[in-house]
Amino acid sequence: MSHNTSLFAEILKLIPANVFKRIVKLHGGDRYAKGFTCHDQLVSMLFLQFARLNSLREISDGLRVTCGKLNHLGMKKAPSKSTLSYANEHRSFKMYEDLFYTILEKCMSETNGKKQKFRFENKLYSMDATVIDLCASAFPWAHFRQTKGAVKLHTILDHDGYLPVFMDITEGSRHEVKVAHEIEFPSGCIVTMDRGYFDYELFNKWDEQGVFFVTRLKSNTPYEVIESYSVPEGSNISSDEDILLTSNTAAKKCSIKLRRVCVRDAEQDREYVLLTNKMDLVGKTIAAIYKDRWEIELFFKCLKQNFRIRTFVGTNANALKIQIWTALITLLLTKLLQFRSKTHLPLCRLLAILRLNLFTYRSLMEWLNDPFTIPEQPPEPEQLSMAI
Repeated sequence: MSHNTSLFAEILKLIPANVFKRIVKLHGGDRYAKGFTCHDQLVSMLFLQFARLNSLREISDGLRVTCGKLNHLGMKKAPSKSTLSYANEHRSFKMYEDLFYTILEKCMSETNGKKQKFRFENKLYSMDATVIDLCASAFPWAHFRQTKGAVKLHTILDHDGYLPVFMDITEGSRHEVKVAHEIEFPSGCIVTMDRGYFDYELFNKWDEQGVFFVTRLKSNTPYEVIESYSVPEGSNISSDEDILLTSNTAAKKCSIKLRRVCVRDAEQDREYVLLTNKMDLVGKTIAAIYKDRWEIELFFKCLKQNFRIRTFVGTNANALKIQIWTALITLLLTKLLQFRSKTHLPLCRLLAILRLNLFTYRSLMEWLNDPFTIPEQPPEPEQLSMAI
């Protein structure tokens, strides 16, 4: 059956048009627009991400060769290279940050039935940050080290659907712990993170707020064992203890009772020492929670390999943040398609085949449910024979 719009046009319909207009009005995005609106800018930057383009010229030429298909995208004409560059430099990235959280709410509503795999009621989050390297000469405002520039992407991943529920872009030198102190977690949740977030004051603050954490204990941290528990035979848990941290700093900032769990990883032949304030779960579950933290590492890997956040089409801070936020919006839209698809394709594979079919005229849901089947062609009209 023939369809009158492209897959790309149908994906854009997943973005609430009235909500985006309200966001644009709030930030005054179209106040000085002369024929190139914020909607046109959004479509152009999403095209960059979905098609994995490398430059402003490729965006402009790629949209220009679509001929009449631009009408279905809500655009009158393709932008020139200079027009898109100017818009990225001067229109606030905050519009796209707000749009990201709007689409996130829509994705969260689709995660019903995709709950985490653990048998407890607590909400589970992973927290981490990744560095995006930049050329120091091209991005002098993003100074990180003597000959290197960078920005840092701070992330909280919700393990219900593995969605990024918090994102913050800072200078590369900003420490993860400083950002963690600014985040308010709901009482009763569990936060798992690596040793980069090891901070006595943070642990004490979370314990007072009823927030649980699971992290790794630093090897040189002094402590005193209060009580030891027996561990099941044949288990990967080698010890389970209640402890108090005994350093002078810990005595002032974190005098709470904590739990030390030693986990043996047979595959890598090494031992992990975990620290938590969650006292009522068995050691095996604590180990499984920390193991599931690896999902945030996979999230960063997917983001960097499948979206354009390592090569940028603009060099000022605003243009860079617009490109990162539109990459994150593209990720959420793809996640939404993944939730609705019956084929259960991995996100990277779904992106790859979608990239090759952006301007294919098919129903989006039919394509999602069976992307490898050739659609039926309408029957050709019968040709009348000429009487002799």
